Amino acid sequence: MLYIFSGLPGTGKSTLSSALARELQATYLRVDVVEQAMRAAGTWVDGPAGYIVCYAIASQNLRLGLDVIADTVNPIQVTRQAWRNVAVSLEAPFVEIEVICSDDREHRHRIETRVADIPGLALPTWEKVRNRQYDVWDRDHIVIDTAHQTVAESLKTLCEQLDRERRKFY
Repeated sequence: MLYIFSGLPGTGKSTLSSALARELQATYLRVDVVEQAMRAAGTWVDGPAGYIVCYAIASQNLRLGLDVIADTVNPIQVTRQAWRNVAVSLEAPFVEIEVICSDDREHRHRIETRVADIPGLALPTWEKVRNRQYDVWDRDHIVIDTAHQTVAESLKTLCEQLDRERRKFY
C-alpha cells in the first residue's frame, strides 16, 4: 500500500509519517531528504525533481511488494494526482493522509522553535509557511489534526482510521 502524506511544514507530518513507517516497518520516502541530497551533490534546481525521484523510488518499492510511506508537503492537485498515479499504475492500494495543526499559535510556535533534523536543510519561516500555495482538497482523505495531541495520540488516531480504510481494499 502507498501511504500518501500531505501537509504544511510544522504540522507534524514528518514526525507522524516516520512513526507510522516504524510501526509498519515500511519504506519511508521524505522529499526533504532527497532534495537536500540533491543540493549537496550540486544537482538541485527548483521544481519537481525531488518529487519525481520519490515517485520512482516509491514505484520500485511497491513493485517489490513493500508498503511505502511518502512524506511530502504535496500542496497542489498535480502532485496529489501524481502520487495516486504511482499506485494506480501498479494496481496498488493507496490512502491519502493530510496532517494539519488547527491551532495557529501552536503551529507558529512549532515553526519558530524547531531545529532541522537534516544536515544543511534551511527550514521555512512562519511567513513562508503561511504564504505557501496549498490547494484545498477536492476528494475524500484522512485528516489528522496534531494541534493538541501527542505523537502517540496522533498515531493511534491515524492507525484507527487506516484500519477502516484498509478494510475497503482487503
